[in-house]
Amino acid sequence: AALAPGITLAALGWTGLALFALLASLRLVAACTPSRPISVPPLPEAELPAYTVIAPLYKEASVAAELAAGLDRLDYPRDRLQALIMLEADDVETIAAFHALDLPAFIQVLVVPPGAPKTKPRACNHALGRARGELLVIYDAEDAPDPGQLREAAARFAAGPPDLACLQAPLRIEIPAISGFLPRQFQQEYAAHFEVLLPALARWRLAFPLGGTSNHFRVEALHAVGGWDAFNVTEDADVGFRLAAAGYGLDVIAPPTLETAPTSWKAWRPQRARWIKGHLQTLAVHLRGPAVRRPRVALALFLTLVLSLASTHLHAPIFAWVLLMLLLDLLPDGQAAIDGAGLVLFFYAWSASAIAAVVGRRRAGGRAKWLDLLGLPLIWLAQGWAGCHALVQFVLRPHHWDKTPHAPRAGRRLG
Repeated sequence: AALAPGITLAALGWTGLALFALLASLRLVAACTPSRPISVPPLPEAELPAYTVIAPLYKEASVAAELAAGLDRLDYPRDRLQALIMLEADDVETIAAFHALDLPAFIQVLVVPPGAPKTKPRACNHALGRARGELLVIYDAEDAPDPGQLREAAARFAAGPPDLACLQAPLRIEIPAISGFLPRQFQQEYAAHFEVLLPALARWRLAFPLGGTSNHFRVEALHAVGGWDAFNVTEDADVGFRLAAAGYGLDVIAPPTLETAPTSWKAWRPQRARWIKGHLQTLAVHLRGPAVRRPRVALALFLTLVLSLASTHLHAPIFAWVLLMLLLDLLPDGQAAIDGAGLVLFFYAWSASAIAAVVGRRRAGGRAKWLDLLGLPLIWLAQGWAGCHALVQFVLRPHHWDKTPHAPRAGRRLG
C-alpha cells in the first residue's frame, strides 16, 4: 500500500465496484421476482398445536403494558398458548412494571439467573428449556404482531415439508406522525428487506439471516441445533444459517409484525453497529463450520452477509479516498476508468435499491416517496460510520449488547 498506492487503490476500487455491482444486482433481481402467495387451509381448532411465545426484555418498563396487550390480542386457543416474558435479574423497574399488571393466565414472567453474557439469546435459551409448545415464536418489546400470525404459521408448518424449521414474518416499521429522515429510511429499508429480499431468497430456496423477531420455529429443530448462540449479538442471523447447515428449510409468511424505529442518530448508530458486529461474528463462525460444505448455504452466506458487510466497510472509505484525491489533484494513472465505472455503478446501485424500496413499500401497503429514495446514499455513508464502531467492538467487546431504547407507539403510522 505504501510503495504502490496507485495499484493498491485501483485493486481496492475495482474489487469494491464488483462487490457493489453484485449487491445491486441481487436487489434488482429480487425486486423483479414475483411474490409467491401461499394459501393453505387453516387448521381446525382441535388440530392447532401448542405454541410458545418468548419475549426477552431488558429495561423496557415503559412498554410493558403495551406488549402484554399485544400478546393478549393473539388469536390462538388459550389452553395451547404459553407466553414467557424473560427479564434480567437486575432490571427491577421492568420486573415491577409487569408485576403491577393484571396479566392473562397464559403470560408468565420469568427472571433469567444472573450470568454472562447478558444477551437476548441467553435469555431465549433459558426460556427454551421451559417451552411447552411444539412451535415457538420470538417477539421483541416493541412488537405488535398480527393477531392471526400464529394460526397462519401453524397451518404452514402442518402443510409444509418435515424439514421446514422456521417461518419469518415480515417486520413493518411504524413511524411518528411527524417523522424525520431517519425513521423514514428505516421504514424503507425494512420494506426492501422483508417484503422483497427475504421472499425472493425463500423462493429460490436459499437460506437467509432471520430477523430478530417474529421468527416461528419448530421446537424440535431448535433443540437439534442447540438453540441460540448466547455469545452472538445477532443470534437470529446465526441460527438461520445453522438450521440451513443442518439440512433444515426456511420460508416466509405474510401476516406482519409492526415495530418502531430509532428516531435519533444516537439510538441508530449503536443498534446498527451491533447488527454489523453480529454479522461479522456469524460469518466468522460459519466460514469454519458445515455451512460452507453445503453449496447452497455457502452461496446464501455470500449473497447476504459477505456482500452486505463488504458494502458497509468499503463504500465510505472508497468514496472518501477518491474525493480526497480529487480535491488534492493526486489521482494516479488509470483512476479515471475507476471513476467512470464508479459513477455508472452509483446510479445503477441507487436505481436497484430504489426499485426494491418501491416494490417493498407497495407490498407493505404503503408508497415510497422520492425524497426518501434520494436519501439512500446518505444512509450508505452512515453505515460506514456504524461499521467502524462495529469493527472496534468486534475486537475489544465482541459480546457486548448495545441496548436499543423503545417508547410507546402512540401517534405512530405506517407511512
